[in-house]
Amino acid sequence: MTKKRGPKTTRVLPAEKAIQFKVALMYIRPPIWRRLVLPDNFTLGPLHEVIQVAMGWQNYHLHAFRFDDVHYSSQQACEMDEMNMKDEESVLLGQVVARAKQKFVYEYDFGDSWEHAIVAEKMLPIDPLAKYPICLAGARACPPEDCGGIHSYYDILDALKASKKTEEQKELLEWLGKGYDPECFDLDAVNRYLTGKR
Repeated sequence: MTKKRGPKTTRVLPAEKAIQFKVALMYIRPPIWRRLVLPDNFTLGPLHEVIQVAMGWQNYHLHAFRFDDVHYSSQQACEMDEMNMKDEESVLLGQVVARAKQKFVYEYDFGDSWEHAIVAEKMLPIDPLAKYPICLAGARACPPEDCGGIHSYYDILDALKASKKTEEQKELLEWLGKGYDPECFDLDAVNRYLTGKR
């Protein structure tokens, strides 16, 4: 789990607009996706935290946002010389997401390499009654943490569906444990958690 940082003392400007994002895991079918709305005065750091909650990840690993050749990550990752990244807390969403339909990539867990395609679907007026951030919709559970990447995730799906399981599939399901449903997405639970985080 990444360490919590101390409180920021920089002045936060009022939000001018809200941004509706679609976040989808790349290279996986059927798709695993979420639709999120955040105000443009949030930094990339809170966007990372919201993606973790909405997708169902556990925030155990490093991550990065990729805007073409410019990469942003946590302060911890930025302190590693070989990473060559900028601090995600140094830039507001409104500074890096300038228009609707803009696309960028969020990668979580550089070992398993879960790449998420993010599209800024819409620029919206700030709703004074809304509690931001909010998740509007989504589909399917994210892969199990530390499962080994896309190929291993498909092995898990095959094992769950197999009527007669091989020894390897039995071992895989024993590692997985009970309660994982790849089709499950609980929108209300995500928003309860996001509201509690505010």
